[in-house]
Amino acid sequence: MKILDINVDNLNYQQTLEAIRDFIKGGGKHYIVTTNPEMVVQSLTDKNFAEILNGADLSVADGWGIVWASRILGQPLSERVAGVDLMYGMSLLASQEGYSVFLLGGEEKVAEEAAQKLAKVLPNLKIAGAYSGSPNEKDDDQSIEMLNSNKMDILFVAFGAGKQEKWIARNIDKIPAKVAIGVGGAFDYLSERKKRAPRAVQKVGLEWLYRLAREPWRWRRQLVLPYFAYKILRQRIKI
Repeated sequence: MKILDINVDNLNYQQTLEAIRDFIKGGGKHYIVTTNPEMVVQSLTDKNFAEILNGADLSVADGWGIVWASRILGQPLSERVAGVDLMYGMSLLASQEGYSVFLLGGEEKVAEEAAQKLAKVLPNLKIAGAYSGSPNEKDDDQSIEMLNSNKMDILFVAFGAGKQEKWIARNIDKIPAKVAIGVGGAFDYLSERKKRAPRAVQKVGLEWLYRLAREPWRWRRQLVLPYFAYKILRQRIKI
């Protein structure tokens, strides 16, 4: 379905992992986006970003706002597929199937810490490497050189929404990964630098409020949500 002209696939968590397995087995290059309301709003004024989102091989609903919007628009998505959960699921899949993964992005040393935590939980996981890198285009060559010297099947990119998708789109054909996905703040949670909301809070769609309470500086980012809701209601009226 489309949320303000942005494609979102109606797949649950397990179906998403099955699609990713098929991508890897089928060969070629594939990139996945974990779509949230902030990204959709950004796409309204950034045509290039909108094209990148709609060019993805798979777009999942990372954010209850997307699930809510789908219900308002009469095409309810089956469930939210959070980026951090999907990263763990893909890592578990990789450990079972013998695929290798690489972690790119995050603050200094966060990728390495997240990789170490994954290695403890999933001892059979092949971790090709971890590197903080940079989302800036002028630094692409250095990151590409690092990736090409460490062959991987799956690339997790954590430069933050918008930056990570643009990085993947311009570099996917220059790197060995078969699947690349932007995972936002997943490294922070997997490394345990940050704590996720309790499962009960996640289930009722209030993880954003929990994060806001722990990180008050995020309030500016949350201002996009009322505008997103307004645009969705406008779209609903036009249907």
